[in-house]
Amino acid sequence: MTYNDRFIRACYGQEVDRLPVWYMRQAGRYDPEYRKIKENYSLLEICRRPELAAEVTLMPVRKLGVDAAILYSDIMNPVASLGIDFDIVKDIGPVIDNPIRSLADVERLRPIDVEGDLGHVLETIRILDRELDVPLITFAGAPFTIASYLIEGRPSKNYIRTKTMMYSEPKTWFALMDKLGDMVIAYLRAHVQNGGKAFQVFDSWVGALSPADFSYYVLPTITRIFDELSALPDMQNVPKIYFPGVASGELLPTLRGLKANVIGLDWRVSIAEGRRRLGEGYAVQGNLDPFVLTGPQELIHERAAKIIDEGVQQPGYIFNLGHGLFPEASLDKLRELTGYVHEYSAQALSRVGTRG
Repeated sequence: MTYNDRFIRACYGQEVDRLPVWYMRQAGRYDPEYRKIKENYSLLEICRRPELAAEVTLMPVRKLGVDAAILYSDIMNPVASLGIDFDIVKDIGPVIDNPIRSLADVERLRPIDVEGDLGHVLETIRILDRELDVPLITFAGAPFTIASYLIEGRPSKNYIRTKTMMYSEPKTWFALMDKLGDMVIAYLRAHVQNGGKAFQVFDSWVGALSPADFSYYVLPTITRIFDELSALPDMQNVPKIYFPGVASGELLPTLRGLKANVIGLDWRVSIAEGRRRLGEGYAVQGNLDPFVLTGPQELIHERAAKIIDEGVQQPGYIFNLGHGLFPEASLDKLRELTGYVHEYSAQALSRVGTRG
């Protein structure tokens, strides 16, 4: 079996013949076949069935022609092992039965038991390791984003309880960050030990913080996660991605020195500007606005070409969206976009190579 390592090579800034493509939430509700599965199983039920979760992960690889698979899972899955009771409620998101509101609540959280409580996730990864001919990206939710659900009790627009804890109860906040940091490290290490070829830490909502607050309240834990994982022998050759989520452009300069290989960008910051803010040493990933996919094909091509032209100016670029796919996205448009990115980027890379 021929293994497509284009994505891995791009993560390390190595030469590629065309840009690798994958899409956040590429296994999801835009696919009619997936929607039929969801008529019989909830998201969490699919996750608990390794054969089914593996099949859902494989579907976009087969249908879209992408260069990497992203594990079908949810960022909330590992918190169940800590003793948090939750459900994923339709049209709402994660709803927590026992929110974190005090230091005593934090101290009651158990250490994660990946093998004992999340063996179904590891079995899914093992199945995919046997089946895939592209790299499997696994993932975890970052501590701030997970904490925002645990503290608020459900998705929030203003994060008032979360910020109140940060500012008024810093001892409780940092104790929670430590527990969630430990969870992420153990969870991602187990992923790699069972066949994950790269991982992404999703910090979807950390753009709600100022750079100063991010640097003080969150970045030390993010730094510890990437430091500890980078130091492990079995993690040396595993690309590590940090995605600071939407509206996070002002945070990019604070990430200089983070031991990640790739930083994900949302659509509010261009590839060129994102690279400038990050400095040397990082591949970048992104950053088409997902809702451009509602437009005509000509517009999609125009926006994709602009991003590609910026991306190929330096080694180390992965084409993706600036956030996850939405349910109304078109499977046909995604398939066509993947082919267009492959074709156009091969030409763009050739032009850059010709210029020397």
